[in-house]
Amino acid sequence: MEAAEVAIVGAGPIGLELAVAFKQLNVPCLHFDANQIGHTISWFPRQGRFFSSTDRIAIAGVPLQIADQSKATAEEYVAYLRGICQMFDLPVYTFERVVGIEPSQDGFVLTTNRPTEPRQYAARQVVLAVGDMHRPRLLNIPGEGLPHVSHYFDEPHRYFRQRLLIVGGRNSAVEAAIRCDRIGARVSLSYRRAEFDKQSVKYWLHPEIEVLIKTGRIAFHTLTVPTAITPTHVTLQHVNNENNTHRQEADFVLLLTGYEMDPTLFELAGVELEGPNRSPKFNTRTMETNVPGIYVAGTAAAGTQDRFRLFIENCHIHVGKIV
Repeated sequence: MEAAEVAIVGAGPIGLELAVAFKQLNVPCLHFDANQIGHTISWFPRQGRFFSSTDRIAIAGVPLQIADQSKATAEEYVAYLRGICQMFDLPVYTFERVVGIEPSQDGFVLTTNRPTEPRQYAARQVVLAVGDMHRPRLLNIPGEGLPHVSHYFDEPHRYFRQRLLIVGGRNSAVEAAIRCDRIGARVSLSYRRAEFDKQSVKYWLHPEIEVLIKTGRIAFHTLTVPTAITPTHVTLQHVNNENNTHRQEADFVLLLTGYEMDPTLFELAGVELEGPNRSPKFNTRTMETNVPGIYVAGTAAAGTQDRFRLFIENCHIHVGKIV
């Protein structure tokens, strides 16, 4: 059985930064990810830009250089993460999901679902840097699983000259609405609140979406939620009056209503989850959870975030605390 002092689960930015720190200190480390490195970032919209400046999302002391000195796109940042792996020769077991964490005499035994056969590894300490956006927050309404409905915005071209309804009112929904309008989609936007929260929308997008709505380019249905989806239309209901409904014609539907953290690994390890966000209980000085030897790093420390408080840029400190 392969063994090391530390096992890191998750190869996003903070997981990679932690791996670099351990390698520089000659601490033997095992590193796993259920997908490819930076997987969550890789499914961001094509050419979507980060809110944070490059210096705030750079890791391991390596500058993130962008040709036009603007904010990084998702593609540029994933390429940067690949470069970090190559620069520091980080041996990450990608596409190897950890499916079990059990205590042992000398620490923990991790079981993975390696494609060929399950495999077990031993580690004295385990760091869960699994992120907080594993799956979409489902609405659980009729028609949510239809082929023309998606919880992910990839790129705008497929919506050219199509009737597109976007559900949501935070940054991802606003950015999708603007980009799809620019390429010639007929965009409608449904949001359960009366107006956008400026703190949840990139500052350069907020004025543009307001103009598009004011001029009628984008139809904005405030205080509405979808209650049913059919191949031809969506039923929107007023949040304060269930009898007040509206039929919105739509060829495609984007449900950009946020994402949830999968707490399975924390539960398997016996970590206590607290509050409505189901965030792991941990010592803020060391990032160690209520299970001795199990640590949490990165945005996973916040659980499922409704109002975001942890991002890449303010999670770097976790690395130093854990090391």
